[in-house]
Amino acid sequence: MVIGGGAAGFFGAIACAERHPHAQVMILEAGRKPLAKVRISGGGRCNVTHHCFEPALFIQNYPRGSKALRGAFTRFQAQDTVNWFASRGVALKTEGDGRMFPVTDSSQTVIDCLQNAAQNAGVALRTGVRVENVKKGETGGFTVHLKSGEIIECDRVLLATGSNPKGYQWAQSLGHKLISPVPSLFTFDITDQRLQDLAGITVETVSLRLLETGKNKLEQTGPLLITHWGISGPAVLKLSAWGARELRDRAYRMPLQINWLPQYNNETLRQHLLEIKTQQPKRKIIANCPFDLPKRFWQKIVSYVGISPDKPWAELAKKELNKLIQELNQGCYKIQGKGVFKEEFVTCGGVNLKEVNFKTLESRICPGLHFAGEILDIDGVTGGFNFQSAWTTGWLAGVAMGNDE
Repeated sequence: MVIGGGAAGFFGAIACAERHPHAQVMILEAGRKPLAKVRISGGGRCNVTHHCFEPALFIQNYPRGSKALRGAFTRFQAQDTVNWFASRGVALKTEGDGRMFPVTDSSQTVIDCLQNAAQNAGVALRTGVRVENVKKGETGGFTVHLKSGEIIECDRVLLATGSNPKGYQWAQSLGHKLISPVPSLFTFDITDQRLQDLAGITVETVSLRLLETGKNKLEQTGPLLITHWGISGPAVLKLSAWGARELRDRAYRMPLQINWLPQYNNETLRQHLLEIKTQQPKRKIIANCPFDLPKRFWQKIVSYVGISPDKPWAELAKKELNKLIQELNQGCYKIQGKGVFKEEFVTCGGVNLKEVNFKTLESRICPGLHFAGEILDIDGVTGGFNFQSAWTTGWLAGVAMGNDE
């Protein structure tokens, strides 16, 4: 029995049914349409995995779960995922940042592939079925109690319920401890005049650092997108993942330092600005951005530090120069809350990984119980890493479930 018709659940069910044709495999999904998260992921394109085929490098993208996944990825990693889909007629392409999508640019391609593979392997799929409880049988096996009153008996159970509170409850009822789930991968709400009227502007490379985090040095570098509510983009999402618990503990209110020009330090930035001052003394500062920054952003920062619109470079005072350097290299902003990253909700927390055998994804506490996907205390940064942990844990669990011993 597989409870949860998402990526991990389907992959586990298919692996079990294909590897062990004698096994009767059933997926129970509460929603009317399975694979709902696959459908909306990657803007409807489905970011299947990431183009990195070295497990030691791949695991560096998991704020939680990297150690447990190291061995798991030696048994089923991103290259295996690419091969699995290719063998079923779904070719993947790699984009510049390493993300891998179906060449069709449609998540429906992935959904059709998974549903066809499940059907061909003889997996039974029941949708619109709500599970109320999962109990360990007195003589072995499990009983799955449905809301309708129906009781289904099975010898193995795979919980692939994602970050659903019900799934956490069932895991606890079967003896497991939970690491408290909290959101990961989210945007930052910031209300600040320096960002006003700049929604839609992207800065290709910034360095972000959360301040007041104690011993933990939390920073990320990458593209940043200014939004109507604050900031988003890969650098923000990665920082939110690594700082998920610290941000939650501070009610998502924390000072954030933004270095808009991480390729410069204070001294090299000062030298560059002084060179511009010498080389282009008559040009207006506000109209002459000497960096690869969006024009409107430059104008906003220049105005913010108090430089008048008509001032030429020759008249830039030392005090103004210092303020400009400070804003560009060490601007401090206040995070006032979190937003949602599209509809791709990811959590950190879940079933304690110490209680799971990562060769089989079987519970060390309750024999016959397996886990896969986001119900585990595993989360990756954006870029296909969360799907890869779902494919890997699902595949390992499914293969192990059908074993007779």
